[in-house]
Amino acid sequence: MKYRVLFKMLGVLSVALVVPMVLALGIALWYREENIPLTWGGSIAVTLGLGLLLLALGRGLMADIFEREGLALVSLGWLLAAFCGSLPFVFGGVAGPAAAYFETMSGFTTTGASVFGDVQSLPRSLLFWRALTHWLGGLGIVVILLAVLPWFGSGGKQLYRSEVPGLDKGGLRPRIHDTAIALLKIYIAFTLAQSALLLVAGMSLFDAVCHTFATLATGGFSTRNLSVGDYNSLAVEIIITVFMALAGINFGVYYAMARGDWRAPFKNSEVKAYLLMLAVATGLITLNLMGLQAAPVSGAQPAQSASAAEPGANDADPTPPAWSPYTLPDALRKAAFQVVSITTTTGFSTDDFDQWPYFSRALLVTLMLIGACSGSTGGGTKVIRILILARVVWLYLERMFRPKTVRVVRVNDEPLPAEMLHIVPVFFALHIGVLVVGTLFMSWLGLPFQSALTSVIACVNNIGPGLELVGPMANYAAIPDVGKIFLSLTMLMGRLEFFSVCVLLFPSFWRRA
Repeated sequence: MKYRVLFKMLGVLSVALVVPMVLALGIALWYREENIPLTWGGSIAVTLGLGLLLLALGRGLMADIFEREGLALVSLGWLLAAFCGSLPFVFGGVAGPAAAYFETMSGFTTTGASVFGDVQSLPRSLLFWRALTHWLGGLGIVVILLAVLPWFGSGGKQLYRSEVPGLDKGGLRPRIHDTAIALLKIYIAFTLAQSALLLVAGMSLFDAVCHTFATLATGGFSTRNLSVGDYNSLAVEIIITVFMALAGINFGVYYAMARGDWRAPFKNSEVKAYLLMLAVATGLITLNLMGLQAAPVSGAQPAQSASAAEPGANDADPTPPAWSPYTLPDALRKAAFQVVSITTTTGFSTDDFDQWPYFSRALLVTLMLIGACSGSTGGGTKVIRILILARVVWLYLERMFRPKTVRVVRVNDEPLPAEMLHIVPVFFALHIGVLVVGTLFMSWLGLPFQSALTSVIACVNNIGPGLELVGPMANYAAIPDVGKIFLSLTMLMGRLEFFSVCVLLFPSFWRRA
């Protein structure tokens, strides 16, 4: 490990974080907020001072970043960014260190889990900062640095591959700097387009920008306590739904389309499976919300029987259900928004889906685990891995009765390398292991099983809301501080897809090269 190179790059990252902080400072000055010197002056001073210290430890050394340094920079860079980003919440007096770190890690990893129950009471600058951490983390902090700083050397490709989620890193140009710039341009174009449409739909400029940042990053931080549902606007919901769905598609597809290949989405098997999954899940939940299911089970406790009821009770006075069926338009509207929001791991809500029928809740949890496309801003397992695993399972089952059959696993009509067939099962093993250990740990802290399980699923897959105590109308404030730090680490593991973080646990990784 070349520690001086690592210190220098972490110093560059810390100094670079001053720029978005200055933007938030401008918002604070515009709205004439109180406590600006401590909240933003102190945060900028500490972040800049830490960056200069790390640069001094690097002593001006310029060298290429190789595999070890790249992996360490990506993981440690996110930990450092979350620390620096948490300072405004701490200095502003709105959150303690653990809660502030949780909130910032949730922002940068685009998880969207929050410790704030009343976000509308926060200063505008902090609301903007929450949204901005989403936008920066959506494309990737390091990828943005690769775009604006062209001197990362041959390690740039390693950084890109460690930072961008998923298997498909297609669209890489000979110079990784050019690829990063192209992705940043597409990201900015989507940002401008959605902001303009939300303005036309009736949002204020501030809310439009903040919700755009959260949408395209598939993050989910809102400026309203009731999230997007607070606007009660069909136009706003349609715009956000469309852009969430677009953000869940591999950005390499948009890159190919920008270079003239307009058929790229139709040739990509992952995109087709992703869109089909959204349509089927929306249809099933729509029917379920209209009351169609095998047994008439409501979200409330079962009604008492006549024999068990109090004297005078009868079948005409059952226990009122917590949920009642929707009409077709309402069911379709709520189902479409929530399916896209959960599948893309955005986490916006227009309804309390924790009160929906059991089937709808179970399907939403399944979508949490699957997630969006590889190379998108979304989290989760990724659709491409589900496709690969399904084809591998089919192949091995076929070999049980046809042992001499030789087939090649293909994706997009291209054979997958043997290494990829080993990486996918390892990924699933790590994913399941983290979910199991995390659920046990959160249960040990005192959370009910459903809350413990879905809190870990929501954080590992960068979704935000879970069920019960961490449902869409609740928050993570009640989680103990040690639980907040633990969940912050699971957010990072999910965002970097386990490998880049797990290698840090090997002592041999830190030995000097």
